[in-house]
Amino acid sequence: MTSPKATVDVVVLTMNDRPEPFERAMESLLAQRDVDLRVVIVGNGVQPDHVPAGVRTVVLPVNEGIPAGRNAGADALAGPDAGEFVFFLDNDAVLPATDTLARLIAVARRHLGAAYIQPRIADPGTGVTLRRWVPRLRAGTATRPGTITVMAEGVVLIRRADYEQAGGWPGHFFLFHEGVDLSWRLWDLGRTGHYAPDVVIHHPATNPARHAPFYRLVARNRVWLAYRRLPAPLIPVYLAVWTVVSIARIRSRANLAVWFRGLREGLKGGHGQRSPMSWATVARLTRAGRPPIV
Repeated sequence: MTSPKATVDVVVLTMNDRPEPFERAMESLLAQRDVDLRVVIVGNGVQPDHVPAGVRTVVLPVNEGIPAGRNAGADALAGPDAGEFVFFLDNDAVLPATDTLARLIAVARRHLGAAYIQPRIADPGTGVTLRRWVPRLRAGTATRPGTITVMAEGVVLIRRADYEQAGGWPGHFFLFHEGVDLSWRLWDLGRTGHYAPDVVIHHPATNPARHAPFYRLVARNRVWLAYRRLPAPLIPVYLAVWTVVSIARIRSRANLAVWFRGLREGLKGGHGQRSPMSWATVARLTRAGRPPIV
């Protein structure tokens, strides 16, 4: 007896700044077999200029950032007909085979305790998987599967029920570290994440520092993340660890000065509702290989 097709709500964002990659991404998505798709394109401050037949749109009047845009797309497909899964896909990512999404869902069926399934992301030209795309500390081997505690949020499959119970992405983060916030909330529900490197999705290997606000936002959002999700005794430990790591990694004095401005911005507030994880979740994350201080 064959399993019924999974229903998947797919959210893709656009700012109309990647016309050719966006069209390739949508073509690869709509070619997926053995899944029932409902797709929404969110125009983040724009009217989408490429909308295939049968695809819904949501237009945000201004660019509200990536996590808020993802929330808007997922909310647009919520309700009694919502899919079993929500799949978030960057608009320059390509599913290289027509069974890619079905294979990812098959992994989810085998790992029922996992709220989210992370495929392996690889550059289409070189096949390289960047370290930041491997959602664990020991990232040297990108082909090792297993339990993970964070996610590479640009391409990820999440069970709709878990996504809604966790409350979705932290919309006000705008960009960077929103996946850690959501992952920790999913773990705090008693769930886990799973990395499935045998399922590969293509994405250009780019440097996130190309974004002008990179250093400010990564620093600010680290502070917000700590204030929102960590038990009080762990907040200074987490921030101290990441300050040392950042000073070691950022070689440019100018960039480091921007980073410290972001740190100060985060310390001033604006993190939103505080809902720290339980100490039991801290212990689970630690046993899984990544205590929530690194």
